Amino acid sequence: MRPVRFLVPGTTGRFRCGGLLVELQTARLVGQLAATEVVTYRQREPGHPFLPDLLSSASPASSQAATEPLWIVSWGFDVPQLLRQLRGRPVAYHAHSSGYGFDLPAAVPVLAVSRNTLGYWGNRSPRSPLHLVPNALEPQWLQRGNRVSPERRPIDVLVQLRKSSPYLLKQLVPALRAQGLRVEVQRGWVDDLVDLFNSAAVVLYDSADYWRGRGVSEGFGLPPLEAMACGCVVFSSLNHALADSLDPGRLGHQIGAGTLQADLERIMAAVADPLAWQAQPAELAALLAGCSEAALLERWQAALSQINSHWDRIAAGEPPLRSPSIFRLRLGQPLARLQAKFPAQFRARFAKLLR
Repeated sequence: MRPVRFLVPGTTGRFRCGGLLVELQTARLVGQLAATEVVTYRQREPGHPFLPDLLSSASPASSQAATEPLWIVSWGFDVPQLLRQLRGRPVAYHAHSSGYGFDLPAAVPVLAVSRNTLGYWGNRSPRSPLHLVPNALEPQWLQRGNRVSPERRPIDVLVQLRKSSPYLLKQLVPALRAQGLRVEVQRGWVDDLVDLFNSAAVVLYDSADYWRGRGVSEGFGLPPLEAMACGCVVFSSLNHALADSLDPGRLGHQIGAGTLQADLERIMAAVADPLAWQAQPAELAALLAGCSEAALLERWQAALSQINSHWDRIAAGEPPLRSPSIFRLRLGQPLARLQAKFPAQFRARFAKLLR
């Protein structure tokens, strides 16, 4: 197994976010399977190699060797630039959000964190090796979650400010408070999210407007899963990867379901009797088991093994499969129909246009 290098812009300051924590968690998991290190590329940090230093000291002749590390890129807008810098080296794209608009070079595998993202790249890059490796819930969620009955929690309704829609913050939250419910809007960094979620009966999550405004997708949607692991009743939007895990009425409930009054009535009912509105126990248990670190470690083992073999074949000279461009495909279909209408002597000319 090749060594693995996870590329992140940095691990401190402005780069500290949920996406970074997930990538660092993944690097920790993969470290059980292969020699693994986190490499920064925007800021130098003690304890982490810096990408420009590694590239300047590497020998171009060994870039495809079996001992050359597998480089894993993930930071959406930086991916095209990183792939150019790593051209000729074994690389894979750990794809979280989709919709950034770039295409992948031939042969670059995709490690998709959701079926939504997998489908995106299955359409956009159908000849790339594709793998499904969802994000894992950290053990603390499964070990410490659901400790307090939702009927005895001090917060009726919990909302995380970041990514929340204007509808949620400006209409629904004031309306819930007007009904006398204890609504907490969490702002800023929280050191112990498990404790916070264990304190809430109902959690609201509405990221649809946030991602629509940015033109990219909800890559995985950990907060609703984390909330359900803590026994909360979850009302969530169903955009993008959230539809991977949420099943309205069985695993969570839709927020913004038609009218404000409809939301008010359902959320108030859930606060009054949270046990009746919780996720179906058997389905939730299966969902959480599939998101455990042990389950994800098995997926990473299989994916890395296949990616390692893939790059061995490329290094041995096997040409990678390539997909026709969208322009060529859209031009080719009407030309093919026209071709059938012309005499045989003209068909060869049409055939050349379709190659």
